Amino acid sequence: MKVLSFHLLIEADHNRIVSGDGPSDEDRKAIEAADAVILPQGCRESLYRVARKHCAHVLPNYDVVFQYPGKTGQDAFFKKMGLPHPETQSFQDLSEFSHGSHSFTYPFVFKFSWGGEGNNVFLIKSAEDLGRCLEKAEEWEQQDRKGFLLQEYIPTGGRSLRVVVIANNFYSYWRQGQDGEFYTNLAKGAFIEHDSSPELQAKAVTVLRDVCQKTGINLAGFDFLFSTDDPENTPLFLEINVCFRCKGLGGVDAYNRLLEQDIKEWLNQISQEKEKKMPDCFFDKPSPMNF
Repeated sequence: MKVLSFHLLIEADHNRIVSGDGPSDEDRKAIEAADAVILPQGCRESLYRVARKHCAHVLPNYDVVFQYPGKTGQDAFFKKMGLPHPETQSFQDLSEFSHGSHSFTYPFVFKFSWGGEGNNVFLIKSAEDLGRCLEKAEEWEQQDRKGFLLQEYIPTGGRSLRVVVIANNFYSYWRQGQDGEFYTNLAKGAFIEHDSSPELQAKAVTVLRDVCQKTGINLAGFDFLFSTDDPENTPLFLEINVCFRCKGLGGVDAYNRLLEQDIKEWLNQISQEKEKKMPDCFFDKPSPMNF
């Protein structure tokens, strides 16, 4: 089985680095000759489109990411899939919004369509808070950065669950905010906690596994909320993160080891499926897979 890697840390039968704005003809030919392609995390859409067009097995699979960009896109994705998530209203720009066009009571959440680690996310407690965010939205639009959403505030006891999918494996951990604060991002002082509420972690992994099987998502960090007011403890989809911190997985080195290990497992599965489709004569002299 021929494996092509564009990832700087993953060695394969053939390794390439894209130079310039997009993949070259040589890159395309290498992709066409490969049985599986490994791309950099957060790769450019131009490279991704070529890889998906010419190879059946691509990691990461970013079909959803590019079809539903930004937080407003994720809201549309969650709604299309019928996934439980906080009530949300998305606006592509200020022209879609008027002060009377939302049904939320204070407090609620204002999010710009871009940003991570709690950046560009605000808890709205008053009309003045909302006004300041709308002023900021107007400033952003002058720089051609558009899109924001309003979202129901979910009481969680100050914690959120991160579930990371790498190939076919899932890793979950809690992010606990300081003193029950609104933000549960590590960049804003939250801390990692692995062991509490294992039954809730298992619930989130179960629903996410089904979503990944349906969509092909194989490398991302999903954020979930559990409302303290919900006796059913329904995991609510909050966000999908393509690039995410590794601290909850043990740090960068530990993450890279997991990535390598899980990609090997993914490639072995592809190889086994490929062998099952081959006629018996191909199994006389099986060749080992190089990684």
